[in-house]
Amino acid sequence: MGTITPEKVQEILKTCYDPEIPVSIFDLGLVYNIEIQGSVVNIVMTLTARGCPMSHNIAAYVKNKLEEHPEISHAHVEIVWDPQWTPEMISPEGRRILGMD
Repeated sequence: MGTITPEKVQEILKTCYDPEIPVSIFDLGLVYNIEIQGSVVNIVMTLTARGCPMSHNIAAYVKNKLEEHPEISHAHVEIVWDPQWTPEMISPEGRRILGMD
């Protein structure tokens, strides 16, 4: 068993999708911070809309996806609203998928 890297966490996050948009949470620019402490991963992220009724479900989905990886013993996902998400945060890949380029 190796060490989890930020790049591997990013790969995992690119498999997590917003339920209403066919782009990963990573490419949408929803992930603000990735912190790794040994085998524990802490994610700070936001959602596209403050009143999203799925916020707890999305956080649990991301946590479960991360914890499926054998090098991650625990994941904590914090949803924040500051800074507020804007479409300018979408990655070039996300823009391509959404036809925004």
